Amino acid sequence: MALFSLLVAILVERSKMLPHILQFDELISRYQQAFWRVDSLKHGHLALLAIAIPAVCVFAISALLDGIFFDVFSLLFSVIIAVTCLSHQSLRHVFKKYLQAACRGDAQACFIYAQQLDCHECLQAVNEQELGLKVGESVAWINYRYYGAVALYFVFFGPVGAVLYCSVRYYFDLLMKHNVSHPWVDFLLLALDWLPARIFSFGYVLSGQFTSGFKVWRRQALTLQNNARDIVCQTASAAESIPPQSHAPICVQSTLALLALSKRNLFLLVTTLAVLTIFGVVH
Repeated sequence: MALFSLLVAILVERSKMLPHILQFDELISRYQQAFWRVDSLKHGHLALLAIAIPAVCVFAISALLDGIFFDVFSLLFSVIIAVTCLSHQSLRHVFKKYLQAACRGDAQACFIYAQQLDCHECLQAVNEQELGLKVGESVAWINYRYYGAVALYFVFFGPVGAVLYCSVRYYFDLLMKHNVSHPWVDFLLLALDWLPARIFSFGYVLSGQFTSGFKVWRRQALTLQNNARDIVCQTASAAESIPPQSHAPICVQSTLALLALSKRNLFLLVTTLAVLTIFGVVH
């Protein structure tokens, strides 16, 4: 059931069928604006409560639907959650705008779109020659954060796991944008990312150049305090042969190379989950 839901979600996401208003980040943004002011989230218990409520609601609905009409309603609910959590058309739109700006040589627009693409990566100190590689690393990170990690939590922990991870990710980004420090949210995301980031980044090793990628992955993944972004980005960069810089103002060759690697890695993840489903490891 999990694999079927995941495949349907990927199909819907690729075909851009789900309206923006029904995608997870938009839904949780409306929920947050209706019930939780950013100032109130400074208090630890309120932030954790805001994060927990969506997952608790999903758990309650799943429990109510369990066993009804041969689990058909449970399957439909699982598909809905998967589609909602894995649809991110706004990110695709920003990335498309970045490529268009790079093709017309608009460096200023490229920096603006690159910042929108990954708000955690400060690009002010990056020159135009390095921007393509930095955006490529951001693509690898986004591929993990918005697709790989969500898929792993969905398959192994069901809709509740996927919603919980997406909720923590959303509130982490929200608090960061408003310069609000919240140790509990930071720790929660760090804990949720610790193992999936290492698993998913190893997929980059298998999908790219194994020798160079594994060397970096081993150094990064086996260091307990390394954060998820460094592990994913550095492993992806090492596992892919980066093309030489062109004479264009903004070179996108490295970006496209890491994008291709990310697509191969996602395909590898889905294939692996299919094999695990066949052998009954996941359901």
